[in-house]
Order: sequence, then C-alpha cells, then structure tokens
Amino acid sequence: MPESPLPSRCKSSPLVAGIHAEGAEFHAEISAGEGGGDLDLGNAVMAALEVAAEGFHIVDRRGITVFYNQAASRIDGLEPSEVLGKHILDVFPSLDENTSTLLKVLKTGVPEVGRQQTFFNFKGKKITTINNTYPILVGGEIAGAVEVSRDITDVRELADRLIDLRKELKRVSGTETGAQQERDRGIPPSRLYTFEDIVGESACIRELRRRAVQIARGDTPVLVWGETGTGKELVVQAIHSASDRRDFPFVPQNCAALPESLLEGLMFGTAAGGFTGARDRPGLVELASGGTLYLDELDSMPTGLQAKLLRAIQERKIRRLGDVRERAVDARIIASTSVPPRTAVQSGKLRADLYYRLSVVELAVPPLRDRKEDIPLLVDHFLKKHGGPGKPTRVSPQVMAAFLAYDWPGNVRELEHAILGSMYFSKGGEIQLEDLPASVRGVSLLVATYAPLGGTSPGALTSSASPFLPAPPSLPSSTVAAPRGDSGGPLGTLREEARIKERAAIFEALSRAGTVAGAARLMGIPRQTLQYRMKILGIEMAMVKPVLDPAVQRGRHRNRP
Repeated sequence: MPESPLPSRCKSSPLVAGIHAEGAEFHAEISAGEGGGDLDLGNAVMAALEVAAEGFHIVDRRGITVFYNQAASRIDGLEPSEVLGKHILDVFPSLDENTSTLLKVLKTGVPEVGRQQTFFNFKGKKITTINNTYPILVGGEIAGAVEVSRDITDVRELADRLIDLRKELKRVSGTETGAQQERDRGIPPSRLYTFEDIVGESACIRELRRRAVQIARGDTPVLVWGETGTGKELVVQAIHSASDRRDFPFVPQNCAALPESLLEGLMFGTAAGGFTGARDRPGLVELASGGTLYLDELDSMPTGLQAKLLRAIQERKIRRLGDVRERAVDARIIASTSVPPRTAVQSGKLRADLYYRLSVVELAVPPLRDRKEDIPLLVDHFLKKHGGPGKPTRVSPQVMAAFLAYDWPGNVRELEHAILGSMYFSKGGEIQLEDLPASVRGVSLLVATYAPLGGTSPGALTSSASPFLPAPPSLPSSTVAAPRGDSGGPLGTLREEARIKERAAIFEALSRAGTVAGAARLMGIPRQTLQYRMKILGIEMAMVKPVLDPAVQRGRHRNRP
C-alpha cells in the first residue's frame, strides 16, 4: 500500500482526526481506527482533502496551521514546511486579526462565505482568493477553523488591467470632446458600428432601425433583447454612435464573464481600505460617465448587484466598494438579454423593478429565420468583408438555396462563420455546397439533390400526371445533357425525376393559391425560398393556369383588412 501523504501536510493533532460538514458549519469528531483492516475515517477524510482541487487550510484555536493541502501550497506559493506549525500572521504578514478570514472566524464563530481576499505571503508574492471559511466546533466550543480557497489572482489582475486601460482611454479621450482631441492629435478614433452597418431591408429590420434611430436622440435607459448571434451589440453601438454621447466613452461589459465577487468592484469601483489590497479605482459606471455603459447578459448579473444598479440608474449616484462617499455619475445604461425579459423576470434571473425601469424603451432584435429575405444581402456583405485575393466572391445557387432553407439557430453570427469557414475549402471563385459546414449542407436532402443539370428535357416534364403542369417552353439547343456513367446508364435520372416532381408541386401550389406568397404558405416554406426555386426552375406566374382552391380563397378574403 502506498504511503499516505499526510505526514508532510498535517501536523499531528486530535483536532483533525475527522471533519465533516453540517449545514454551514464544520464540526470535528475524533475517530480512531480499531486496528486490523478497519478504515480510519479520520485519515480517509484528510486524504480526500489533500488531493482536492481547492485549497484547504486548517488552523487550531490559537491560529496555528495544522493542515495545509497541495492546492493551498500551490495557490500561496509556499512549501508545507513553511506553513505547518506556524501562526497565520507569521506566514502572511500583510494580514492582521481583522483582515484574516481565518482569525476572524476563530474570534466570531460566524462563517465567512464568498469573501474575496488579497494578501502577500512572507516572500512578497501577491495572492487573491475567494474564500469560504467555517468554524470547527468540538462540544459546542470553537476548536479551530477551516478555509476553502480558490485562486483568482490572474482574473483579479486581468480585471485591474482592464480598469486601468479604460481609465487611460478616458484620460486620453478627455472629458469634453475626446473624439475631436484624438483627431487633432492624429489618433484614429475607435471604430464603433453605426446604423449603416445594420445589413438588411426586411420589414422587421427597417422597423428596428427606425425605432433605434428615434431612441438614439433621447437619454433614457434601453433594454435590447434577442437570441444569441442576432447582433444586439451592433444595434447598441449604433445607438451610441448616433446619440449626443458619441464623443464620450462606450463601455461594454458582459455580466456573465466575471464572478460576483469581482463584478461588483469592476462595476462600481473600489476604495482604499475597503478590503485587503484594495486601491482607489473607478468602476465601469464612472468610466462611462458622459457616454454609454452597455451591460450584456444582464440576467446573469446577481440580483444583489441588480438592486445596486437600479439605484445608480434612478439616483445617478454610486458608492464604491468599501467607500462611504457617494459619487455622481452620468452614464446612459443600455442592457441586453438573450431571452425575453419577462421570461427572465418570471424565472427570477431579472429583478422586476429593474426590468420596469429599463423597459421604458425596449427593442427586440429579430432572429435570422424571421428575416430570410436579408440572407442574400448578408452573404454579399460577408463575402466582401472577409474577401481578398484568391478568395471566392460569390456562392453557387445550391448554396444560396441551402442558406435560405436552413433555420440558423446561431443567427447572423452562424451565417458569417459558415461563409468564413467555407472560404478556406473553396477551390475557386464560388463557394459550392460541399464547402459548407455539415449542419448547413445537410439541412435539406432536396437542396443537395439539385446539382446543375443545365436543363430538363421537354418529354420528361410533360410526363408528369399533374393537371397543373403546362408544357414547358422549348429549351435552347445548348442545353447540356445529364452525364452518363461507365456502364452507359444516366446518372442524372434521379435528379431529373426530383426536379420534375418539385416543378409539378410548385405549379400546383401556385395554381391553387394564385399568388407566390399563398403558394409558399401551402408548401410550408419561406416565400423567398419559393421565389428562388422558381427562378432556378424557370417558372413564372404567367406560365401558371389558375385553378383556385375555394378554401384557399376564403382564407385570403378573411385575411384582408
């Protein structure tokens, strides 16, 4: 049996013979093995703690370390021999009885949960952790304390650098006419999206653009919602760019990107002395003063911080973490969610009072599946955006048909990535069906079936039994015949048959409905998809013999105003 690692990590003491949790408190129970092959529960528990991913640090009632696991050693940058048997303040001299969570719990007996702590070890290394600290009770008396810690040093430093960079950006940009000062100094201003960058001419996009332009003129908070990938931040940036605040900072923050303990300090700033290692730093609300603060995924923000944000919106004042002084702020708040806001309120992820404060102006960004007529414009836009020497400049008709048939759960972002990825596989100036991602390529077997045939023979078309299929116009002599295989059999037979059946179905739907839109409803496909297939198959409304379905006509009359 391998030797237990406990002797190097655990100071001999009956205190740590056995530890288990009950609710929010840790209790100690002395457990002795009976000899023979019986399991020593105390050593088993300590062995489990030793290999845990979190740091475990246990002190006795005097503050002397009696257990210190591998993760704690790695987080603090210290060897167990440098910590075991020593008082906590001897090892971490930057702490005192009031700032050490272990000593505070020893004194009060009250657990400290989710507490951020920044400190230095005796070697000068700076460490930031999130700690859960509990008293160890024996017979109702405090016999020690155990701390479970998670290292967030890198995340804390990254957040600090982010604040410093944004503060420097604000300083460089100035507080009055920053964009003009940058231009005067020859510094190119940062490029934010404008309403001209919103690609699309569908009715829903035109209405979204119209409402957003009107909103930009005001100063009220705005709540934007839409599925992931629909372009919410594009709309928010366009609003800022068209507002009177365009020469001041635009500060975005994803509320799901940081843990709660860091998000509060990042949002509202910190004051020196607020907690160990804290410095005077402005938060994002202050940095956005004069401009716009964009809070993405607002429903991921802890509800406690939502209450503080609500007060900042209403009072236009904030209090830094650990400070007693209130500071005036002037930032327009624009927030977004990826689910309908009322759904977020009902699920408890968004406070109702904050929702009603923000929803004075509410914008819904439509998913791509509801505006498929914009897909050709978007495709052209992304081909130009990512194009270059040797890259394709167009897509094949089959690819466009697949794009129009696909539902795009990832919305515009998924479309852009599909085009960008296909460019790397394309062998010429045109993206082909086989270049697409499998999820898009396999959206419709019917789409994949239609390889270019160059035409269909008149005899084959007239063989359909459909009474709605007229004789097709004569084909030009340059029509290319379907290829033949090695055995002499035509490879295009199945494709021709599929085209014949599709053509017959389209004629029948057009005849029954009398309009393209009505035919699309009968067939259960988007109108733009039907128009595209009609173009590919050479079908025009003038070729259709109207045989109007009375039920369809009654529906059309009912739908009239």
